Parts: sequence; C-alpha cells; structure tokens
Amino acid sequence: MLVSVCRILFAASKVDPLHLEYFNFSGRVIALALMHKVQVGIVFDRVFFLQLAGMKVSLEDIRDADPYLYSSCKQILEMDPETVDHDALGLTFVREVEELGSRNIVELRPDGRKTVVNSENRKEYVDLLIQHHFVTSIAEQIAHFAQGFADIISSSRLQKFFFQSLELEDLDWILHGSESAISVEDWKAHTEYNGYKETDPQIFWFWKIVGGMSAEQRKVLLFFWTSVKYLPIEGFGGLASRLYIYRSSESYDRLPSSHTCFYRLCFPSYPSQSVMQDRLGIITQEHVGCSFGTW
Repeated sequence: MLVSVCRILFAASKVDPLHLEYFNFSGRVIALALMHKVQVGIVFDRVFFLQLAGMKVSLEDIRDADPYLYSSCKQILEMDPETVDHDALGLTFVREVEELGSRNIVELRPDGRKTVVNSENRKEYVDLLIQHHFVTSIAEQIAHFAQGFADIISSSRLQKFFFQSLELEDLDWILHGSESAISVEDWKAHTEYNGYKETDPQIFWFWKIVGGMSAEQRKVLLFFWTSVKYLPIEGFGGLASRLYIYRSSESYDRLPSSHTCFYRLCFPSYPSQSVMQDRLGIITQEHVGCSFGTW
C-alpha cells in the first residue's frame, strides 16, 4: 500500500510549482547518503529502481507496486481468446486518469478510443497501460530525481551503470540499514571514552542498563546518540566513526545530552545505577529521545 501511495504522490506532485526541484534535491540527497554510507531508512519501489537503471518495466515488476492492476492485467492475458474477441472486456486503448479531483481520458496509442482490445492486441494493451501508468505519467519526476543523483556521481551514464550493477535488495540494505537486533557487545566494542575509563562504575552501569533495554529503547538511544536509526549491515563497524561517551561536569540531576554529528553521548557522574537508569529511562521514551540532543 505504501509503495502504491508513493507512485500516486509522484503523479500528483505538480500541485507544487517547485516539485521538480524537490525531486532533483532528493536525488542528490540519496546519492550523498550512498557515498557517505549514511542509512536513511527507506527502500526503493522496484518500478522506480528499474527506471533509474534505464530498464523496461514488465507486468511481473508491478506485482507489489499495484496488486490490483497486476491481477487485472493477468486476467486479461489469461482469458480465453474467443471470449475476449466477443468484446467481453469492453476495453479500448485508453486509460482513465484521476488526478487532484479531475478525470481525464488518455489514449494509449493513436486512435486508442476506437481500437478495441482483442486476443491479438491484448498484450500490447497491457504493455502500454503499464508503460503509461508507471513510466510516462511520472517521467518528469523520475528524470529530475535521476539528474540530481547524476549531479553527485558525475554523469547520467554512471548513474544508470550504478543501478544496473546492483540488485534491488542490495540497494535497500545499503539505504535502509539492518533490521537486526542491536548487539550490545558490538556497540560496546565500538565505543571509546573521554573523562571516563572502561572500569569506572558509571560505564559498567551504563552497559548493564543498555543490556536490559528493549529492542525499541535501544533504537531510541542510538538515535538520540547519533541520529542514526538503522545500522549498516556490518553493524557498528560500518558506521563512519566510532562512538564516544564523554563525562560532563554538570550536576547528576541533569539528563544525558548528545552531539549527534560527532557520535558523542555526554552524561555526568551519576552516583548510582538507579539514578542513571532513571535518567536513561527518560531519554529512551520515543517521544523524548527523538527530540533531545545537540543537532
């Protein structure tokens, strides 16, 4: 459902006069994220991916993007030829497009209104329907996204080669990051200290508390600390930097703070594990943890 909605938003984006500039900007952001190994928590629609790779969109490619259209097209292609030729479909080579409250009829080929779909031309009809639905109607938006992407990686030829050389699943892993549970041992192994030593009780308490957190609390803490929501598939070792815990000089009644650009978490020398657990419990509430930190 989300993928289908995204395609509709592409088609309706022209309501904003700057929409093509936004697509260009989005292409640049995605290219920069890939270059710098920054996970942005998104996955690509297969149809969108194929267009960026300069490849043809087939019926099987739209299965997830629009299950209803996929099922309808399959039925048209699999119907008994004699039944189709008796005009059981009642179709011509047109597509009805609803956009921002208005309906328009688009001809899929010359004289499309007069051309009846039959057993001999039904494959052409399905191909043209898919082409218009997923390619032609959003060609401008795709082109501007692709240009923005190419602006960062040097050329449109290189951009197409990049997408052709990848499997969609691999790209999704790179952009979205891992959904695997966060390993506290891996986290600890990639963390350094400033003002604290690994043997200090506050550090012992900290990792003990993190070890007892739920998977969701760990994600919120990671985001509070780094602004990273999803780890690379390599885990913490795939991040652009190691993480740091700094000892702050503030009173222990203060909450932890963070400098997300530097992967730096700061907290005072809490006097007990229970006090630290209380403070960490506050910032790992989702509505709090995603609002704190030094940005």
